[in-house]
Amino acid sequence: MANPNAGYLNMELLRFTTAGSVDDGKSTLIGRLLYDSKAIFEDQMQAIEDASERMGENEVNLALLTDGLRAEREQGITIDVAYRYFATPKRKFIIADTPGHIQYTRNMVTGASTANVALILVDARNGVIEQTIRHAYIASLLQIPHIIVCVNKMDLVNFSVEVFEIIQSQFKKFSAKLDVKDIRFVPISAKYGDNVVERSEHTDWYDGPTLMYLLENIHISSDLNFTHQRFPVQYVIRPQAKEFHDYRGYSGKIASGVFRPGDKVKVLPSGLASTVKSIDIYKDSLDIAFAPQSVTLTLTDDIDISRGNMIVGENKEPEIGRELDLMICWLNEKPLMVGGKYILRHTTNELKCIVKDLKYKIDINSLENDYNDKHFGLNEIGRISIKTTQPLFYDSYRTNRITGSLILIDEANNNTIGAGMII
Repeated sequence: MANPNAGYLNMELLRFTTAGSVDDGKSTLIGRLLYDSKAIFEDQMQAIEDASERMGENEVNLALLTDGLRAEREQGITIDVAYRYFATPKRKFIIADTPGHIQYTRNMVTGASTANVALILVDARNGVIEQTIRHAYIASLLQIPHIIVCVNKMDLVNFSVEVFEIIQSQFKKFSAKLDVKDIRFVPISAKYGDNVVERSEHTDWYDGPTLMYLLENIHISSDLNFTHQRFPVQYVIRPQAKEFHDYRGYSGKIASGVFRPGDKVKVLPSGLASTVKSIDIYKDSLDIAFAPQSVTLTLTDDIDISRGNMIVGENKEPEIGRELDLMICWLNEKPLMVGGKYILRHTTNELKCIVKDLKYKIDINSLENDYNDKHFGLNEIGRISIKTTQPLFYDSYRTNRITGSLILIDEANNNTIGAGMII
């Protein structure tokens, strides 16, 4: 019997994040997307209708769909990252609704780290401001391939084409310094739904697609790295059962590349070579597997492999070294210090490192490198160099977002205090 959910399970998944300043309408936009695409259950709708009424609002506040914390509803702002899941006949979506306040930049970094698309909201009344530049720079730093600039609250500027074009010009002027090739602009009113899911009769001067059309059709298949074979080992499977007496499988999530039985591979850090014997998922075997699938690989040779090791292609191996440079977003109130010792977590590997140098900090207003200010405080971004206690096998973040990223952890309290991208 055919699986009735097979079509849904095989649909392409798009992850997108919202970003923008406070009150630009990020949560309202997500609420509108969910509402107009019929992705809200009746009990959810009833709950936000009741909440809106308790708050004395004349209309249903769609922002309450994502602002779930009491503090968020009381203050009317987003504090934590809220994730929402929905699907249309064309795609599945995971939305990360991130905060706009400058002190919650670290939350924005968290929500954007796995996104295919960044929705950057701009209040049509205010135009491009410092937080717009900050969030666009972070999207570029995180190598998010696609940015959609949503010029929101167009209803408050009488849907003026002049206002829209001025904001386009402002954004393009500074985005020329960013490493993003695909930038789109959409005039919207999240509150009333103009150009969100349905085209607006108020913007007859705009001949581009709606936001939902872009999200459903933007090409993301080529965003993944299918060239470099990278398989961080997460768990070794040894059933020790009679029917699987000699079975030894290495489980994990393919970070990049394509694997097939018969592929010549190398295990790091040992450097020992072998061949892929099979690719298993539960009771079945695959003829081919690729990122970001979770699978179990078996090899033709018995090799000592454990969590933190990496199986890679025989050609195009990763870099191996103990000294490396990072772009870092600092996530802790206690400043980053030269000589600071931290736990480093990279894919499934964990080791210790020391900060050797603070090279420069990014001036968010000008997007210039500041070589004089070496104070790295909360939410600040810059370039540092570190040295690890053991060799690390990695790629540059530009080449591979998975094997090129890492986090720093405080040894004392186990808090994540830095998000790094390897240069």
